[in-house]
Amino acid sequence: MKYLLIMTCLIWQSAIAFAYNTDTLTINTHESNLLTNQYFKELEDSRSNVLSINQVFNSNKFHSIQHQLTVLQYSKPSTWLKFSLKNNTTDSSLIINAGSAIIDQFDLYYIDHKSTVLKHLAPEYSPGYAIAQNNTFISIPIASGTSNTFYLHVKSIASTTVAIKVYSTSAFFKKRDLENIIVGVMAGVFVIMALYNLLLFFIVGDRSYLYYVCYITFFGLAQILKRGYGGNLFTANITVINNYVIPLVRASIGLSILLFISEFLQVKQNLKQLHKYYLLLYIPYFFAFAAILLGKAAIAYTLITASLSFTATSLLVIGAYLYFKGFKPAKFFMLGWGFFLLSILVSVMLNKGYVPYNNFTADIVVYCSFFELILFSAALAEKINFYRQLKNESQSFALSVAQENERLITEQNIILENKVKERTNELINTNKNLSVSIDHLTATQKQLANNEKMASLGQLTAGVAHEINNPINFVSSNISPLRLDFNELILLLNKYDEAIKNPGRPDLLQELDEYKRKVDPDFIKEEITILLNGIEDGANRTAEIVNSLRTFSSTDEQVLKTEDINKSILNNLLILRSTIPYYIEIKPVFDKLQPLNCYPGKISQLIINLINNSIYAIKAKAAHTSESIMIITKDLPDHISIEITDTGIGMSDATKQRIFEPFFTTKGIGEGTGLGLSIVFGIIEKHEGSIEVISSVGNGASFIVQLPKNLT
Repeated sequence: MKYLLIMTCLIWQSAIAFAYNTDTLTINTHESNLLTNQYFKELEDSRSNVLSINQVFNSNKFHSIQHQLTVLQYSKPSTWLKFSLKNNTTDSSLIINAGSAIIDQFDLYYIDHKSTVLKHLAPEYSPGYAIAQNNTFISIPIASGTSNTFYLHVKSIASTTVAIKVYSTSAFFKKRDLENIIVGVMAGVFVIMALYNLLLFFIVGDRSYLYYVCYITFFGLAQILKRGYGGNLFTANITVINNYVIPLVRASIGLSILLFISEFLQVKQNLKQLHKYYLLLYIPYFFAFAAILLGKAAIAYTLITASLSFTATSLLVIGAYLYFKGFKPAKFFMLGWGFFLLSILVSVMLNKGYVPYNNFTADIVVYCSFFELILFSAALAEKINFYRQLKNESQSFALSVAQENERLITEQNIILENKVKERTNELINTNKNLSVSIDHLTATQKQLANNEKMASLGQLTAGVAHEINNPINFVSSNISPLRLDFNELILLLNKYDEAIKNPGRPDLLQELDEYKRKVDPDFIKEEITILLNGIEDGANRTAEIVNSLRTFSSTDEQVLKTEDINKSILNNLLILRSTIPYYIEIKPVFDKLQPLNCYPGKISQLIINLINNSIYAIKAKAAHTSESIMIITKDLPDHISIEITDTGIGMSDATKQRIFEPFFTTKGIGEGTGLGLSIVFGIIEKHEGSIEVISSVGNGASFIVQLPKNLT
């Protein structure tokens, strides 16, 4: 009797559905529409979720809302929507999708007109569809040309705007294919940026690069999870994804950005008195972690949203303060973080319903974050320039110290000639001053050597960025024509499908033949193969560049390892490729060498410095004809030799006697520090080897390096 009463009530509700002042949402072929307040009425449920389906069907409390979309909040985590759909497609079903919102429950109820039976649909029971992603969708069986009234129950533990969209079957799968391509490209960008900055961390040793990699990783995961790919990466259990994985990743974004900014802006050094207040910014995220572990995911989402907003504002104020105090690397940080703060504020207002929903506002965090990542990378590069400026200032200071010492020594000599008794005391004092100065100069020399490495790193960074940019541009430029080819093939398949479904219409076959001749499927298949091969070549080239940087990332490593010297030379040539002018030919002539026990990072630095020296010697010539750099390796009984010969300007005997002296350089002012070959000599001494220079003016130069095989 109770079941019969419910059926009667449902039939009555369906009969008067069109009496409401909401419009019927009509879906045409290849079309999708957003379910806005124009098409639905809402009935709020309580936090305890006590409304039964019978109470919902009998309720007269459905009402219109002011916001464009329904908004779920901590105080309203569950709601019912009542709307009417009309299927104006040729298919027997439509697909309703909850987009990228965090959804815990998504249930659809309706009366089947044929059987007058109550039907219930949920994502896991969608007929014919397997959920490969977490995006919530339901296939609605509704005959072509008919309409029906539906009741949708939506529940979420997170404050969010639920952008529900209804698709025709073809439009839905076209949208999913496009989304897969976009996510793949986006994931590739995040992976490349993370790997590149991770290599910089190993090369430079600056922890800000490591924290930046963590931030890129967690932010990329957050965007991938938002688009419903959590099942591919973690688990297909949507409860685990929504209650644990997503909030953990979002809280980790906040912690990683705090660690990055603390290291990058040197908060502890620049804000000594306020540093303890900076540490307070970490506390809300630890509370959020505790709430997640205790199963209070709704509280965790609220804490994370509030914490990110407060953190973004606080860090922008800190960056502006440090910039106006004279810390120049904060300039790009202020711009990048300003974009991120804007996206956070718009996202929060969107989830509260204060900002209209559209394609731009839905993905504003992604757009602003790409600008932010670019500006953060520029900020890290600016930091390297900041270090270079410190190196120049240190050089100037060392020169002034040397000049001051020279002046003091001259004065002391004049006094010593006139005063014999004071000579001993004056010499003692002078020796003390000289000892201090020598110690200071020694320390300064070490610092300058490190700064020279930083300057070389800056040059290599620009070169590697150029090398990586080419294959990445190659990949991105192939995506647009590839998408056009797929769209033409899809349209051709749709025309085949329409012709098959309407065998009595020869005009469709004629239209199909004309379109087939127009698009030329054979040419499209050939072009798709070419474009895919181009994308594969670009990816392989990027991987080759990244692999070549691995050895150079350990220049300060103090552990002996076996290394293939021939391979090391080729890898370093790949790194230097963008700095070698077109008119210089590299001629490698390699003997078969056994792996050598050495310090691989330092050997890489030795090779790079010698090749850079040869490049400069050739570029210094007034005219260039048949220029080359020949690199020869030889396997000798107890050692190996590396000979680098160039066709540059050569050097005189006087210059050869001084080329390994620190700070001696033949380059112009501002072009060199005189430490490159000094560092080479130190590396050879560390390997207990030797170096010989053969050169004369106008006849190029040969550097012959010998390294022992039995280094321990």
